[in-house]
Amino acid sequence: MTRDNGAGGGDELRHRGGRSRDSSRDLALREAALDLLAEVGYDRLTMDAVAARARAGKTTIYRRWQDKAELVVDSLNSLKGAPDIPDTGSLRQDLHALAEEITSAEGKFGARVTVGMVSALARDAELRQVIREKFMAPRMTGFREVFERAVARGEMSDGHDLDLLAGLFPALALQQLVMSGELPDTEFARQIMDEAVYPLATAPAARIATGATAGGKTYG
Repeated sequence: MTRDNGAGGGDELRHRGGRSRDSSRDLALREAALDLLAEVGYDRLTMDAVAARARAGKTTIYRRWQDKAELVVDSLNSLKGAPDIPDTGSLRQDLHALAEEITSAEGKFGARVTVGMVSALARDAELRQVIREKFMAPRMTGFREVFERAVARGEMSDGHDLDLLAGLFPALALQQLVMSGELPDTEFARQIMDEAVYPLATAPAARIATGATAGGKTYG
């Protein structure tokens, strides 16, 4: 995950009043908002804190964004770049590479931002959409692509629910956070891949189709 150098392109943008503004100030304010999201979470984030972190006046913020929600959405939308999707030729090694990517400094920053948004996500549909598009979807896509290549190579049998497999690591990482207060480090992330994700991905697909029978009983 990387941060954009300003939305909209060009060195200057225009705010609601039509006057030009320096996009570098926008970048500093967005970065301050993202840093505070990661540190204190959405509910405790204030415009005063963003102004202090960016060394700007609060009126400077309100000339650009009408409220905290708008600032946060714009700051999240300024992020660009999906995680690199490894292609080592081996499912296990691809999963190890994903573990390293997810637990890198940028990966952990993104995770802290997401955790900081949890309470707000339940009540704000726009924030949920941004989190899905900026954080969840790219990571799920990365896992799916790794699994799809493994199926094509014959390392995985066809028929697995790839979305279910892709969601396994985030679920276990969240459990680790709840139980220990810490995000998984690289060693623990690799352990999840080796002992949970990889064995399930390489096991025979075992979905029971609607209407299939087992032991003389009909399911579905």
